[in-house]
Formats: sequence, C-alpha cells, structure tokens
Amino acid sequence: MERKEPLVTSSLANTDHEVREKYPYNGAEKEFLILVADDSVDNVVVVSLDLQAEGYKVVTASNGEEAVNVARLTHPNLILMDISMPLLDGLAAARKIHEIEALQDVPVVAITALSTEGFQRAAYDVGVAGYLVKPIDFDRLHQLVRRLLGPQAA
Repeated sequence: MERKEPLVTSSLANTDHEVREKYPYNGAEKEFLILVADDSVDNVVVVSLDLQAEGYKVVTASNGEEAVNVARLTHPNLILMDISMPLLDGLAAARKIHEIEALQDVPVVAITALSTEGFQRAAYDVGVAGYLVKPIDFDRLHQLVRRLLGPQAA
C-alpha cells in the first residue's frame, strides 16, 4: 500500500482515469486549481490550507518529478514551486512543465528560501512568473495569485 502523508490536503489517485474523474479539465468553467510543490510537508500544509481558505482547490507534489506528473494530469491554473526539491529541482520541473503544450501558459511562482539575486535571475530565466522568499508573506502571495489568475480570481 502506498504511504500517504496524513496532513497533505490533496493527493492523486494512482491512475490517469481516476485523476481525470476527480479533477476534470473543463476550461473556464472549473474553479481555480493550484499545484503546490514543496518537499517540506509543513510548507505544503500551511500554503494549501491558506489557499483553500481563499477558495482555491489545491493539489500537491513533494518533488520536482511528481510536480511535472501532477501538472500534466490536473492542468492547474497556477503552480507554486519550491526551488530546492529532490529528484528534480523546481527550476528543472518548471522548464519541463512549460515544454508540455497544454501547460505552456500556466504561470509558475518560485517559493524558496534562496533569496540571492543569482537564484532569482535563474528562476526568471526559466520563465517563472513570480518569486517569493520564505517565510512566506501571505498578503503578498494572495496579491500575486490574484494578479496571475486575472480579474476572475479577485
């Protein structure tokens, strides 16, 4: 049996069919879905619960490879991605996600403890739409999410 973290707010089923049934992609009619990718369960839980309190649906990933797979299966409207993650770092995951035709326009926001200008430049070079430094300023996060999702998110 697959081990699941008890505090993670959303997890994916094991098959494409189950995932698509649970998270149908039907364009503008669906509620906003945000993918939160971070290898820290505490960070995933705090950010996920905050976003859900704001009315967003949330799916999660605990590493870069999983983030790519979850994004491919769920077609999120926005991705919040930690940069330092196992298996595939957040910048490489963002690059892979944007190589998927259906996900090319999905904004990715880097959320990281790495605050140097070099990391910020590298993130923007990959095509991230925003960069937030931990600890997260939730007011700033909310403003950025609303801006990236457009007027319908306000």
